[in-house]
Amino acid sequence: MSQVGHATARALLRRLAVEQAESRVPSLAAAIVRDGRPAWFGGRGRVDGAPPTQATQYRIGSITKSMVAVVVMRLRDEGALRLSDPLQEHLPGTPLGHLTIAQLLSHTAGLTAEPPTAWWERTPGVPVADLLERLGPGELKHRPGRRFHYSNVGFALLGELVARLRGTTWLKALQSEVLDPLGMDDTTARPRAPHATGYAVHPYADVVLAEPEHDAEAMGPAGQLWSTPHDLARWAAFLGGDTAGVLCGDTLAEMREPVGVDDGDSWSVGFGLGLQLYRPGGRRLAGHSGSMPGFLATVWADPGDGVGVLFMANTTSGMKGSLLTDLLDILEEYEPRLPDEWQPVAADPGLLALTGLWHWGPKPYTLRLLPERALSLEPVGGGGRASRFVPQADGTWLGLDGYYAGETLRVAPDHLDLNTFIFTRTPYDPQAPVPGGAGDWHA
Repeated sequence: MSQVGHATARALLRRLAVEQAESRVPSLAAAIVRDGRPAWFGGRGRVDGAPPTQATQYRIGSITKSMVAVVVMRLRDEGALRLSDPLQEHLPGTPLGHLTIAQLLSHTAGLTAEPPTAWWERTPGVPVADLLERLGPGELKHRPGRRFHYSNVGFALLGELVARLRGTTWLKALQSEVLDPLGMDDTTARPRAPHATGYAVHPYADVVLAEPEHDAEAMGPAGQLWSTPHDLARWAAFLGGDTAGVLCGDTLAEMREPVGVDDGDSWSVGFGLGLQLYRPGGRRLAGHSGSMPGFLATVWADPGDGVGVLFMANTTSGMKGSLLTDLLDILEEYEPRLPDEWQPVAADPGLLALTGLWHWGPKPYTLRLLPERALSLEPVGGGGRASRFVPQADGTWLGLDGYYAGETLRVAPDHLDLNTFIFTRTPYDPQAPVPGGAGDWHA
């Protein structure tokens, strides 16, 4: 399967082959999605004596969290919960029930990273009731809302939230509401043939050790699932916007909005609502990484460029962090996306008359008419507050982004009123209500 040219496919495969050989990965699969469709697949190494295919299962670890988060957001959209709700409103008597659903989704609740059990990734899981009994104030490591602190425990709680509100298990809810509608039939809780065995590779010798696999039970929502390159490519397309009705596009965009920062001063890695965010080289990627004993996986989507990328490997550690961005760089170098053709569109004469130069005090702004009756207000030359606006039924305009997101723009005959800020055709028009009657300009 390939929608890319031969030279592109060869360059992509070489990067994958270098990774598999130099990082000593028993098997490695990768794929690229473009405009919601599979564009390239590559596999190196061996699974049961043969190269991995699009149907080979690997464990995907914490990518599971992003799928559970979608079910939580579906509950929100249905009105079954609010993100600002404390957990105890839906799980009465739950330890640490004062933490909000939004804080758990974004890893800003301050919860401990790991559960108060044995090493949960390498030992059989405990039932939910057992986990809840073990949780107490000691598992709160930071003031809720203060900072980003990744928590597997938080998603165990969210999985139980889904189970209680849906009246079934988190897994069955995920299967019926997300996996089945997306055609992800080979994403399962336990492995099925053909699947890769998870290995640890010895750091100083070319030998491997099989890693354990088990049911994580209460911790399952944090990293239980297995999947295939085929299914994970469908997930990449979903993250890029091809939701197939599983989730509203605006809700998915909300999940991609940054809430916390994960890498200190560099501010290139963050977290939204159940989704990891990454900004390498100007790209805006959303997705999730995953690791469990013997397995590594990551999936990213760039909705702005219509591209997704993923890898799946059966090794505990040792891979370079640049594999997926390198694959995107190769795709961009060999087959850059062509811009959409510009075409004229019909314009409302009244809106057309609003376009052009406006002034916020002495600062000039440009008002442009966008497709589908939207407006864009941007400072001339950049370097200021820019926002887009969409019309409302009452004749006002709602800010979509930037400083004025959620704010109201009102259009008067001789000025714009943007949440009390007055924009006029000339700097400080004395006829405008504010400042009104300003003196003359002078030397």
